[in-house]
Amino acid sequence: MTTQQRTVVANISLSLDGRVVGPGGEYDMSWIVPHAVSDGARAHMVDVTRTATTALLGRKNYQGFAGFWPAVADDDSADSNDRAFARWLNDVEKIVFSSSLERVDWDNARLATADPATVVKQLRERPGGDIIVLASSSVIRQLLDAGEVDRLSITLCPELVGGGAHLFTDGPAGSSWSLTATSTTTTGAICLLYDRIRADRQR
Repeated sequence: MTTQQRTVVANISLSLDGRVVGPGGEYDMSWIVPHAVSDGARAHMVDVTRTATTALLGRKNYQGFAGFWPAVADDDSADSNDRAFARWLNDVEKIVFSSSLERVDWDNARLATADPATVVKQLRERPGGDIIVLASSSVIRQLLDAGEVDRLSITLCPELVGGGAHLFTDGPAGSSWSLTATSTTTTGAICLLYDRIRADRQR
């Protein structure tokens, strides 16, 4: 009998031309902001993370998230969905992939000592909820290459950025996906959920 394993979710925002950042470099994400702060996108983030008990982050996203989200949890002036997301982030197990950081100080965070695919395979053997990669494109690419992503959560932003890094390059190996949910936001972004079609794993 096949054992139900933890679902690995890759959450990312993409432009219409498949970019994860703009031509200004790895911190050029101003084109995402108007779409990320819409009510629909905020609700989507709360929904896609609510069943996750482990979050995977790269160095850049860890530093950005840790510098902003912890205080939002108790900010009465913040959007209610943002407060819910911040509380979840503060409480969830966070695994950070970095070759340059020596320590991480956020509650429930730890540095990974192995590559993302190895860590995910270990996590799958432990009880828990979903494992979600939060907007860390390098981690997502490595897990896709290793066949370790079960669900893609893509917020497709109606922007042609015209430069910057793509999520998909020449890989990963071919795979098939089933559209399981879709919603739109007031800014014209589309929130998409795709589940990987696997013959060898009970979903």
